[in-house]
Amino acid sequence: MNEMRAREVLTAAGLSGGAELLALGENAVFAVADLVVKVGRDAVQNPELRERAEREVAVAQWLAASGVPAVRVAEPGARLVEGHPVTLWHRLPDAVRPAEPRDLAPLLTQVHALPAPEGFTLPRRELLGGVERWLRLAGDAIDPADADYLRGRRDGFAKAAAALAPHLPPGPIHGDALPRNVHVGPDGPVLVDLETFSTDLREHDLVVLALSRDRYGLPAHAYDAFTETYGWDVRTWEGCAVLRGARETASCAWVAQHAPSNPKALTEFRRRVASLREDAPEVRWYPF
Repeated sequence: MNEMRAREVLTAAGLSGGAELLALGENAVFAVADLVVKVGRDAVQNPELRERAEREVAVAQWLAASGVPAVRVAEPGARLVEGHPVTLWHRLPDAVRPAEPRDLAPLLTQVHALPAPEGFTLPRRELLGGVERWLRLAGDAIDPADADYLRGRRDGFAKAAAALAPHLPPGPIHGDALPRNVHVGPDGPVLVDLETFSTDLREHDLVVLALSRDRYGLPAHAYDAFTETYGWDVRTWEGCAVLRGARETASCAWVAQHAPSNPKALTEFRRRVASLREDAPEVRWYPF
């Protein structure tokens, strides 16, 4: 999905007036007046995407009822517009500053204290579940040997993750716990991008920042502020390497889907795969 197609869906939904593109990734995200509109990828070919959009709305309603600071829905359900799921959200006030890891920790503490929601079921965190779809979207843009290598890693880490003994009690998690998914407004930090909410090992949420420290250049002091606020460092857990390896595999495959139309994404994909093949955890990964 590109911006042009996303705007066509917006127009069909009657929401195109003055739409400003905010992000284009797994979804296209637009600001439209006092709303934020998320346009998902084609749910005809991938029916699970409509289910995911509906669940994200349900999660937002559940968090609101539970008193967890998070983005709020403006419409109780997901529309299906020309085969694409479309969800509407209340636009947040402008950020007062960029979010930091220390802003994320108390939000995760609140989420990790929640019991399972009533009225709907959170899925397991299928961290590796998108790998095949992303590689399929990459098509001939990537080396078939690299795609096969990632499939092998996916299968190996999926098996290893299933055998892990957790340190924390399993339950609801955000699923993509990064500062980019926190918005710091005048009333404090709130969670955004709720589509990866799951019920699984709480350690999934904590490995994300550990990987950011090692691969993406997160300063050590920022990571330390996060662990001090949360109260535990996941790197002391023997299962950390398994969840890290699974996330690295998924991150490579996610980049692959952008390779056909973005030369920078293809370069970054090759960098990441090479660092995995060479077992070089110190190699820095970059956005594209």
